[in-house]
Amino acid sequence: MRYILDTSFFFYDLAVDGDLYTTQSVADELKDLRSKCRFDVLCAQGLTLVVPSMENTKKVKAAAKKTGDSNIISGTDCDLLALSLDLDAAVYTDDFAIGNIAHALGIKTIPMLQKKPGFVIWKYRCSGCGRYFDHDGECLICGSVIKRKLK
Repeated sequence: MRYILDTSFFFYDLAVDGDLYTTQSVADELKDLRSKCRFDVLCAQGLTLVVPSMENTKKVKAAAKKTGDSNIISGTDCDLLALSLDLDAAVYTDDFAIGNIAHALGIKTIPMLQKKPGFVIWKYRCSGCGRYFDHDGECLICGSVIKRKLK
């Protein structure tokens, strides 16, 4: 089995059997000594860094827009999901936005410490006038804060 490792995977001492992959953007996010050492150990055991395809990166961004997570996910999150599509692999993550987009794309996720989240489609609603938008920020109609809400 193939597995894609999210940044949070390197904070825990979890055992995984299979082919392990991650992205350079994940490696760049590792700042503390423990996670860097865990990364180095896994690299010595065969962890492979791969650059995801642009085609699948675009698919991930489109799916994030549909689920309402486009303002939440990072470039690293997009990379992980695109790589998962490239390699037909499951993603180890506790990130709810990654899990939500993965569900929309048919990607299997494996939670590390948290319960696997359900699928959610987000909407953005003005806290003042109640109008719906496709983004957060400030309402162009009344100037109130636009907040993310469950659809």
